[in-house]
Amino acid sequence: MSTFSDFGPLTERRRAELKQKQRKKMLVAGSSALVVLVVIIAGVAVIARQPHKESKGSSTTSSNNDATSTTQMHAISKSVETICAPTDYKDICVKSITKATNASSSPKDMIRAAVSVMGDELRNAFSVSDLLKSEDPRVKQAIADCKEHYENVKGHIASTLEGIDAQKLDDLPTRSHQLRVWLSAVTAYQETCIEGFPDGDLKTKMQNAMKDGKELSSNALAILGKLSDFFSSLNMKIPGLNRRLLSKESAYPEIDEDGIPRWVSEEDRRILLGKVKGDLKPDVVVAKDGSGAFTTINAAINAIPKDYTGRYVIYVKEGQYDEQVLIPKKMGNITMIGDGSQKSIITGNKNFVDGLTTYKTATVAVMGDGFMAIAMGFRNTAGAIKHQAVALRVQSDKSIFLNCRMEGFQDTLYAHSLAQFYRSCVITGTIDFLFGDATAVFQNCIFTVRRPLDNQQNIVTAQGRVNPHETTGFVLQKCKIVADPALIPDKAKFKSYLGRPWKEYSHTMIMESEIGDLIHPDGFLPWNGDFALKTLTYREFNNVGPGAATAGRVKWPGYKLIKDKAEATKYTVENFLHGEEWIRATKTPVKTGFYA
Repeated sequence: MSTFSDFGPLTERRRAELKQKQRKKMLVAGSSALVVLVVIIAGVAVIARQPHKESKGSSTTSSNNDATSTTQMHAISKSVETICAPTDYKDICVKSITKATNASSSPKDMIRAAVSVMGDELRNAFSVSDLLKSEDPRVKQAIADCKEHYENVKGHIASTLEGIDAQKLDDLPTRSHQLRVWLSAVTAYQETCIEGFPDGDLKTKMQNAMKDGKELSSNALAILGKLSDFFSSLNMKIPGLNRRLLSKESAYPEIDEDGIPRWVSEEDRRILLGKVKGDLKPDVVVAKDGSGAFTTINAAINAIPKDYTGRYVIYVKEGQYDEQVLIPKKMGNITMIGDGSQKSIITGNKNFVDGLTTYKTATVAVMGDGFMAIAMGFRNTAGAIKHQAVALRVQSDKSIFLNCRMEGFQDTLYAHSLAQFYRSCVITGTIDFLFGDATAVFQNCIFTVRRPLDNQQNIVTAQGRVNPHETTGFVLQKCKIVADPALIPDKAKFKSYLGRPWKEYSHTMIMESEIGDLIHPDGFLPWNGDFALKTLTYREFNNVGPGAATAGRVKWPGYKLIKDKAEATKYTVENFLHGEEWIRATKTPVKTGFYA
C-alpha cells in the first residue's frame, strides 16, 4: 500500500457552507454596484454566475437560456485567461483551475483553486518514489527522505489553504507574502526529494514525475504574488490595496509600541527584548555534569509534554553534546539557550561520503516553527575530506538564531526553507557553506572561510531558488566575510568567492557588509558553464573592504551593483523578510531598515 495519503478536494459540507456565506453577502450587499463587483470577482475565480441585472424581466425560452449559457462560457474563458496571465505555465493553469471549480464555488474558492489543485498532483508525484527499487543505500535513503518531504508538503499546502480561508478577500493581496513563503517551501521540498537521488535513471524518473507538480506550484506562486496587480487591472477599489505593506498603523495594528506583536507571550516578549538570562525561567535544564534534569538534549526533547502550550525553554549548560538532534515539526515554539556559542555545543560527524544524503547529515535539524536558539554552538566535525556534512539544517518558519555559531566545512548551514533570521552569528566553512532555499536574512554575522582541500575553491553561498515567483533568497547585511587564521597564510593559493548559483534562479544580496581581501575580484563563480547566469539574481549594495571592489566583478546578466538606496530597500528585514511582525523590537539587536 502506498504511504502517500490523498490530499482530497473540498468537501461538500465546505462547499455548502461557503455557498451559504456567499448568499448572505449578496443579500446584505443589496446595491447594484456591489452586485456588479461580486460578478467581477466571480469571473476572476473562474466561475460565471447569472448576472442579477439580467434576471429582471428575462425570458424563459430555450433560445435565451442558450444565449445566457454562451455568455457565461465566454466570461469563464476570459476570466481564466486573466487570472492565469502572470503564470509561466498557462495551459495547465487554465485546465486545472477550470476543473477545480464549479457554479457553487464562492469567490474565495476560485482564488484558492490554484493552490488546491496541487494536492492530488503532488501526491501522485511523490508516490513514484514508492515504485523505485534499488539496493543502493543512498537510493533507499532518498526514498525514505521523499516520504518525509511529502508530509511537509501536505502540511504547507494545508496551511496555505487555511490562510486563504482565514482572510477576507480584500486582505489577500497584503497577506499573500506568508502564503507564498509556505508555497515556496513546497517547491523546496520537491527539489530536495529529487536531489537526494544519485545522478542516473532513478533521478530522471523523479524529475519527470515532479514536472506537473512543479508547474502547478509555480502557477500558484505567480497568482498569489500578483493579486494586487490583478485586482488593480480590473479597477477594483479593494480597501487596503494601496496601504503600505508593513505599516504599523494600518496593516499591522497588532504591533505594540515596542514593535512586538501583541499575540506574543510575556516570556517571548522578554526574549525579543533581550532579557533572556535574567528573566526567563527554563522549563528544563540539560547538563553534562548531571546537575540538570537530563544529560542529553535528546532526552530533554523526548520528555517535552505533548500537551504543552506557549514557549518551551531548554537551557543547555556548558558542555559538548555529541548527538544528532531533531526538533520535529509537531514541536513548535521551542527555545534553546546555551552558555555561549563556544561553550554549549552540539556536535556530530555525519557526512555524504559515508553514505547519507546531504539532508540527513545534519547534526541538528530544526523543523518545528517558531524555534529560537540563543548562544548555542552547532558543529559537524567530519572535515573537508568527507564533503557534504551539515552542522545545522533549518526548516522552521519564523525561526531566530541569536549569538550562535555554526561550524563545518562543506554545506555547514542548510537554510532549507521558510522564513529565518540570524543575528550576530558566526558561520564557518569552505564550499557552499551557506546553502538552501529559505527566505533568510543574516544580520551582523561573521562568515569565516576555512582552508579547503588542496584541489578545492571556497564559496560562501549557494542559494537554491528554482522558481522566480518564490519569496526566497539570502540577504547578508552588515556582515563580515573573513579568512580563518589557518587560511590566511595560503589565501593566494585558494580562490574564494561570495557565491555560485546552485539552482536556476539563485537569489543573493550582500549589502552594507565588509568583504575581506580573500574574495576573488570576480566575486561570484559559475556553477557549470553558463547555467543560470541569465536567470540568477545577485546584488551588492554599499559594501566596504578590499574584497568589495566591483571593477572586476562578473559581467553576467543576472548580476548587478545597486547604487540607488531606494532600489535596495526591498532587501531590508522589513520588506524582504516581513520581519516586523515577529522579530522587530526596539531593544533587540535587529535592524529593520538600513544601517546608514
